[in-house]
Amino acid sequence: MTPDLDSLATALYVKTDDLLKASPHLAPWRPAMGIAPQLTDAELVTLAMMQAMLGFTSEARWLRYARSHLRHLFPYLPKQPGYNKRLRKAAELLRQVTRRLATDTSA
Repeated sequence: MTPDLDSLATALYVKTDDLLKASPHLAPWRPAMGIAPQLTDAELVTLAMMQAMLGFTSEARWLRYARSHLRHLFPYLPKQPGYNKRLRKAAELLRQVTRRLATDTSA
């Protein structure tokens, strides 16, 4: 529960959420009917970006870390297989967000 980590998560989430609202076509396809995911696409991207930025190469280790340090920001965290499945389906979204964040933050 460090303020810097909370600030990073919040900034990434807000930027990603705003991007998805402005460009909903970037989100992975979902059928019109069905169960809505408990973890939003913006939350998923935020978690994936933080995982990379903090140097976690193991998804299982990252999720354990997130459960113990970020639970107050992410009330639902999937188990490792579900996280991996969602990440694979959101690969293009992750590329787009990464590209846009790099463009926005470059000097």
